[in-house]
Amino acid sequence: MTPDPISGGPKTPPAAPERAWHGPRGELLVAIQFALLFAFVLAPPWNPWVSPALLDATGAARLGVLVICVLIALGLGAFGSLHIRRYLTPLPYPVDHSRLVTGGVYRMVRHPLYSSQLFAALGWGCYTLSLSHLALLVIGFLFFDSKARLEEGWLTERHPEYTAYAAKVKKFVPWVY
Repeated sequence: MTPDPISGGPKTPPAAPERAWHGPRGELLVAIQFALLFAFVLAPPWNPWVSPALLDATGAARLGVLVICVLIALGLGAFGSLHIRRYLTPLPYPVDHSRLVTGGVYRMVRHPLYSSQLFAALGWGCYTLSLSHLALLVIGFLFFDSKARLEEGWLTERHPEYTAYAAKVKKFVPWVY
C-alpha cells in the first residue's frame, strides 16, 4: 500500500459495498454483460417486414453503415484498452492502483470500451435490419448506462476530480451522449 499523503499512514481504497445486489466489485454485472453478448451473437435475425427485395436494394448502404460502425468500435476498443491497460479489469470497480485516465480516446468518451460494444451491435443491427438485435441493442444500452453510472460513483469516490471530467466529456458517443 502507498502512504496516504495527508495522514502518512497506509492509504486505504474506498470500501466496496458489502451486500450490494451486483457484488462488491460488480461481479454480477460482468456475468450479465457476457449473457447479453452471447444473446446478441446467438439471436437469429428477425424482422417480419423485411423482404429479400428490400435487403437487395439497401445492401450497399447497410454494408457501409456496418463498416463505419465496426471501424468506430475497433478504434474505441483498441485505444480505450491501450490507454488504461495497467488498470484494465472486467469488473466495474476500479483496481486499487488505478489512476484517472483522461487522455487519448478518453478525451472523447468516458467509457470507450462500452461504446465499442454498442457501436458494433448498432452496425450489425443496421446491417441485418433485425428487430431482435435492435431490441438487444436497446437492452445493452440501458445495461451499460446503468453499469457506467455505478462505475462512475466508485470512480468519483476514488478520484474526486472525476466529477469535473464527467462534466466535460460525454459518456458513450462523442459530442452527443
